[in-house]
Amino acid sequence: MTTKSLSAPLNFPFPSPKAHSLPKFHPKLQFPCKFPLFPLHQRIQFIPRCQNPNNNNNNNPLPYTTQQEQEQGQEANFTETQEAISQFLLEFGISAEESNFIALNSPKYAKMLVDSVKDLEEWTLWTNGGDGNEFANLGFKEKVVYMAKEKGDNGKVAFLESLGLSLSSAMNAARYLSGESLPDLIHKVNYMKEMFFSDSDDKRLVGKYARYMMMNLSIPTDEDLQQTLSLFEKVEARRGGLDMLGSSDATFRCLVESFPRILLLPIDTHLKPMVEFLESIGVPKERMGKIFLLFPPVIICDITGMKRKFLALKKVGAVDKEFGKMLLKYPWILSTAIQDNYKEIVSFFDMEKVDKSCVDKAIRSWPQILGCSTSKLKVMVEQFGELGIRNNKLGQVISRSPQLLLRKPQEFLQVVLFLEDLGFDWETVGQVASRCPEIFAASIEKTLKKKIEFLAQIGVSKDHLPRVIKKYPELLVSDINKTILPRMKYLKEVGLSKKDIAFMVRRFSPLLGYSIDEVLRPKYEFLVNTMKKPVEDVVGYPRYFSYSLEKKIKPRFWLLKGRNIECSLKDMLAKNDEEFAADFMDCGGMPVPLSSTHH
Repeated sequence: MTTKSLSAPLNFPFPSPKAHSLPKFHPKLQFPCKFPLFPLHQRIQFIPRCQNPNNNNNNNPLPYTTQQEQEQGQEANFTETQEAISQFLLEFGISAEESNFIALNSPKYAKMLVDSVKDLEEWTLWTNGGDGNEFANLGFKEKVVYMAKEKGDNGKVAFLESLGLSLSSAMNAARYLSGESLPDLIHKVNYMKEMFFSDSDDKRLVGKYARYMMMNLSIPTDEDLQQTLSLFEKVEARRGGLDMLGSSDATFRCLVESFPRILLLPIDTHLKPMVEFLESIGVPKERMGKIFLLFPPVIICDITGMKRKFLALKKVGAVDKEFGKMLLKYPWILSTAIQDNYKEIVSFFDMEKVDKSCVDKAIRSWPQILGCSTSKLKVMVEQFGELGIRNNKLGQVISRSPQLLLRKPQEFLQVVLFLEDLGFDWETVGQVASRCPEIFAASIEKTLKKKIEFLAQIGVSKDHLPRVIKKYPELLVSDINKTILPRMKYLKEVGLSKKDIAFMVRRFSPLLGYSIDEVLRPKYEFLVNTMKKPVEDVVGYPRYFSYSLEKKIKPRFWLLKGRNIECSLKDMLAKNDEEFAADFMDCGGMPVPLSSTHH
């Protein structure tokens, strides 16, 4: 019978970069030979059943082993497999630390090599008991290294699995990277991780941004947006969800699976120029990761194409010199679908007779509007219309509080009803919305009700609320601890009681919005030090603090003092120039125009 050397059908997924010849086998190994139609675990179980456990024949090539001995052997083999992989990886010029890390974190790759070794061993075993087989005489580590070389990926599959990719994803990605050396790939991955995850901000904030952007997306998506949304879905499905989007360990795997092309990007001719371009438009290097994570196609995008998109937006006035800040707020602005929607939004507001400058200002301030369909915008515009806010008024409102365009109609109506319960009619609600639209973006429970409760605590009853809020609606969205309480504390320090302050707020609620250093202190000091009036005078006329010190208070005081005229603060300041001249001067006009400008 003619003998042939054994050739094992390994079915490896990668072509070998070099021809690795199989070891020479004993000439007794004959062909043809067939495996019995059992899976591997059944073949292993079959062998002990054919053996006598009490048989002490030393020539028996298949001694009986217990399950514990098998498990111990498997554990020892796995440790040896990791050592073999680490030794194999060192051949490509990486450090011992890197090779050990990869070997310890690529268990599926290790199992694949062990299974390949077992398959080849069984092939030779079932042909002729392994007698004289040189492959069988190789050490286990040498067999593992041999199999690793036969795979032909040069260690890249093991490295990609160590990043968190599944074995199938690692093998798929490695196919794209046949031209990359392992050291270069490791360097590139480390560089990209630094780009993506160097932001010192709370890592969970990136996930919150992602959720908000998705929540306000109501237009058809392009391919880039769809791939980005698929990435978010993968991250959301993992432990921790989208809150982990800013975490390197949790996200990089999903990133490579969704955008395998990023591993092909050269550092010197693409990644570094991309970083330089973003820096040139005002994006700090340490904040770029947020852009890449929220819209990964940016990093793949051709820089020339990105510049073209930027210039197109700049040409129509959608962006200004602060484009870097705008990009940080909303990276999706570089999406083709989003840019096309900008034209739709401008056309919609043009039909509503809203000035384009107000629309562009709103978009620059709150670019998430660009992801909103015009049909959804129309619903909110109609809500404003019912309050009498249209045309130019609408432009002023959305330029001040553009986030209102993204509110749900029911949330907007809840604020309207809340103000109605305080005693406002719809016309007054519209006036409040025009004066301070931020109120309609505030939480009723967390903000508005707490302000009402606070006002009640300082002595503003429910009967006085409509007057107080109508006069100064900003009071409802002012920070109690940072704005209101410090001003009250200062007024108490200068000698006013809590009752005095409550009376003043009921008379003139803007009082609690004035700056201490720029308004309250200089006007108080002029009152008591120069005018020699008691501080109690401002209780009866708190509007004193609203007039300009240099343009009205001082000129009128010095003029009256020069004529030895004493009068109240209200008589001195409440009159216009003509009335003041008629009451306190012989001539019909003022020698110097005295403006009534406030503050």
